[in-house]
Amino acid sequence: MIGARVIALVLGYVFGLFQTGYIYGKKHGVDIRTQGSGNAGTTNTLRVLGWKAGLVTFLGDLFKAIFAVLMIHFVFKERYPDAVKILELYAGLGAVLGHNFPCYLKFKGGKGIACTSGVILAVCPLAAPICLVLFIGAVAITRYVSLGSILVVTAYLIQVIVFGQMGYLNVGEAYLMEFYILSACFTLMALWRHKTNIKRLLNGTENKLGVKKEE
Repeated sequence: MIGARVIALVLGYVFGLFQTGYIYGKKHGVDIRTQGSGNAGTTNTLRVLGWKAGLVTFLGDLFKAIFAVLMIHFVFKERYPDAVKILELYAGLGAVLGHNFPCYLKFKGGKGIACTSGVILAVCPLAAPICLVLFIGAVAITRYVSLGSILVVTAYLIQVIVFGQMGYLNVGEAYLMEFYILSACFTLMALWRHKTNIKRLLNGTENKLGVKKEE
């Protein structure tokens, strides 16, 4: 199983290297990493290049995580039927790491929220509705994308623990705690990537959606 975990993590990382925002920007003569906040994710792409670019980036980053999870599922579902869920989560973690820290872009990528959303949909779809409602509600009311993103990853972790204790995750008992720990890694990494946003939220200086300026 150690080898399977490594394979899942590495394969996920390779999928995560598909930097949708960076690629889209390059095709339109813009290096997204030198514009706006310098982030290669959905929000900065949206602010710099518009709604179409933001949507394309979001979907690309969402589906690369889903594809990574699905590939690992089909590769290991017969060999490790009781452990395939944890392997899927390793693939998802790898995808987020590849997105956030792409080796060919000097490890300067996005913040991983769209990618994490893909992992949630593919690995723990039960958690998706509440995450979606919280994100839409927070952004609609406050226009802070960062706040919605923080709520998504926090709600995901809470739901994973609740659903796990209720037996709804379809994760083998031997891997349940590991599933919790990996899920916490998604949340902690997202919070760390948003540390400057959190400071601005606390100070009341965070940028609102629709205001084109540096994060």
